[in-house]
Amino acid sequence: MFGEPHWFRWVRRAGLAVFALIVLVPLWVMITSALKPLRDVQAQFRWLPTEWTLSPFVDIWSTIPLGRYFVNSLVVALGATLLSLLVAVSAAYAISRYRFRGRRLFSLAILSTQMFPGILFLLPLFLIYVNIAQTTGIVLVGTLPGLVITYLTFSLPFSVWMLVGYFESIPRELDEAALVDGTGPLGALLRVVVPAALPGIVAVAVYAFMTAWGEVLFASVLTSDSTRTLAIGLPAYSTQSGVYWNQVMAAGLVVSVPVVAGFLLLQRYLVQGLTSGAVK
Repeated sequence: MFGEPHWFRWVRRAGLAVFALIVLVPLWVMITSALKPLRDVQAQFRWLPTEWTLSPFVDIWSTIPLGRYFVNSLVVALGATLLSLLVAVSAAYAISRYRFRGRRLFSLAILSTQMFPGILFLLPLFLIYVNIAQTTGIVLVGTLPGLVITYLTFSLPFSVWMLVGYFESIPRELDEAALVDGTGPLGALLRVVVPAALPGIVAVAVYAFMTAWGEVLFASVLTSDSTRTLAIGLPAYSTQSGVYWNQVMAAGLVVSVPVVAGFLLLQRYLVQGLTSGAVK
């Protein structure tokens, strides 16, 4: 094979340098702003702080109930991720391994839901939750379980669609061998298919977590003061007298830690899952 042209190597390096600047410059401004006193942030912009302080990282927890918002977001995101994986793995296994009437139509219906903007589902879901509360007494508006169920409507279609393609790439002979050994369909799924499809499942889990972690529109309508998530709670750093910009930047760095840590821990599986999904 021929090596890449010399000019192409320089173009690639220039493109990567521009991309790095686009990513790193805002991150640098965010970090330095979080380490400045508020008066320096509101003054003329400087690339380097004239005074370094860690007080914004301490004050963010008392200015607003950031800890409660953090816990709410974590509960909602983890709950939506676990339920999405449970339902998506089961549904994808059934679609990929069994033939039933309406199978193709069902698959197309799942994928077609991704074509519609999320705001179209806001009013119908709100009305459904209100009717459920009036009929059964189960309150979903303003509660964390209601928000978890809402996020399932976003993550499930893509999760099922991606896992169907991943499961279909796993030879059926593995399932048949497990059945011959006396394992039932559920055992074949848990012992054979799930381990083989682990990269795809991790990719789906990351997608479901990200969808729930940073969602704003539905959380702004379906939460109350006690169930606010981070995406809705962070604007509370803005008051009538001004905006605590240094605390906003510090809070943004803090709330990004779970996402960054998750990506670093699951990077190997995530790359394998996305690559396999793209190939299929």
